[in-house]
Amino acid sequence: MTTTHEAPTSGAIRSLIPARIDRLPWSPFHTRMVVALGVAWVLDGLEITVASSVTAVLTDPKTLHLTSSHAGLIATVYLIGEVIGALFFGHLSDKLGRRNLFMITLGVYLVGSGLTALTFGAGPGWIAWLYFTRIVAGMGIGGEYAAINSAIDELIPARFRGRVDIAVNGTYWGGAIIGTLGSLLFLNVLSITIGWRVAFLLGPVLGLVILFVRRNLPESPRWQVMHGREQQAEESISFIEREVEETGRTLPPVDESKAIEITPTSKIGYFQLFRVLFRDYPKRAVLGASLMITQSFLYNAIFFTYTLVLTNFFHVSEKSAPFFLIAFAVGNLAGPLTIGHLFDTWGRKKMIAGTYILSGILLAITAALFQAGVLTAATQTVAWCVIFFFASAGASAAYLTVSEIFPLEVRAKAIALFFAIAQCFGALGPWIYGHLIGDGKQTTPLFWGYLLGAAVMAVGGVIAAYLGVNAERKSLEDVASPLSAVRRGTTRAEGAAQAF
Repeated sequence: MTTTHEAPTSGAIRSLIPARIDRLPWSPFHTRMVVALGVAWVLDGLEITVASSVTAVLTDPKTLHLTSSHAGLIATVYLIGEVIGALFFGHLSDKLGRRNLFMITLGVYLVGSGLTALTFGAGPGWIAWLYFTRIVAGMGIGGEYAAINSAIDELIPARFRGRVDIAVNGTYWGGAIIGTLGSLLFLNVLSITIGWRVAFLLGPVLGLVILFVRRNLPESPRWQVMHGREQQAEESISFIEREVEETGRTLPPVDESKAIEITPTSKIGYFQLFRVLFRDYPKRAVLGASLMITQSFLYNAIFFTYTLVLTNFFHVSEKSAPFFLIAFAVGNLAGPLTIGHLFDTWGRKKMIAGTYILSGILLAITAALFQAGVLTAATQTVAWCVIFFFASAGASAAYLTVSEIFPLEVRAKAIALFFAIAQCFGALGPWIYGHLIGDGKQTTPLFWGYLLGAAVMAVGGVIAAYLGVNAERKSLEDVASPLSAVRRGTTRAEGAAQAF
């Protein structure tokens, strides 16, 4: 373990591991790690899109002959599984480590989604089996969110953390594109009885390949040292440093003043998490909840009713609707990939507040155009692409925010908690907007619904402007001091630092 010259407090561990991680240049190791871990978002986008695409097919007598209500519940139970998985595996990720969990959660997803393709009937037993497999698949993906975001943030150097995390979160829409194209191919080329099964196997095939790549990734050295595993932490950081040096890079010296002195804490459950959030970080808790809830409400409201709007108001055929969805997904993917770096340069508060408020304003303008009847299916889609170019970057930054503004010891649980809260509120969106769409004969109810969505996003932006945390280019330990911290450099810390 690299140490400073000053002796640590009795019983404490003195470490430079966070500083050693943050001073690393970008290398093939980081690229491989981001690809191997970031696939979680691709898989979720793929799963949601495939499930939406095959819902109508599963009501056909030649497939499972489900009722419309039974088919409609497929997405709901998947989302329920995500919430359960996030809370359960998020706790285990903080307790057992990031690597252990991102291997387990991917395996759970592979099993759940693979078994969905083995549903062979519409009787009560088979319907229960179908829902069970979707819950299991959702649990795997929900657990991925907690373990993956924690691992990425703890392994990426501070100066790259914002753009990388936002880009990874934005790849959800890359998965949506893959899922849409795959569903169109398999449902139109293969027989109806086989095509939907193959579509559900798209994710497991991709996940199986990634599972082998993940086997060679190390545990988060930050997590290891905070849990008193000094030797293992040294082995992990040394492995990473050797990989970087093998590319011909010369590692810069470590700033000895950035040493952190810690006393490993006991295991922390959700009860203790609530104490940390609302006693030590109340404003950050409000910030995280606000950003997650507002983006989830808007996205679920628009995304899950997108086809209904196209078919009811613009008379687009159901067969053509997926192509409009692809365009919508491209706009969502482009935002995080092209402007994500600005969250590291211009700063978190400015960019998060700006993207939320701007997307709200653009949505309000589009709502007025929709009400005036001047939009076509094509121009409506273009408008959505522009709106969600910015909204997608902001939504991705919401996940980044909740993963970096709380102490390491509760990071995965915090991500899981805010993800679960967001999903619960987000579930209201499709229900509300579905009622507003109705039979598609009146635009006024949906116009007011769009204004509601615009106001919701604007509120999230205003909260970010006031409560946002300037975390750009800062070490995670500077953004939120670990609960186990005794001393940073030569200054004694006061436990968990207050947010404000």
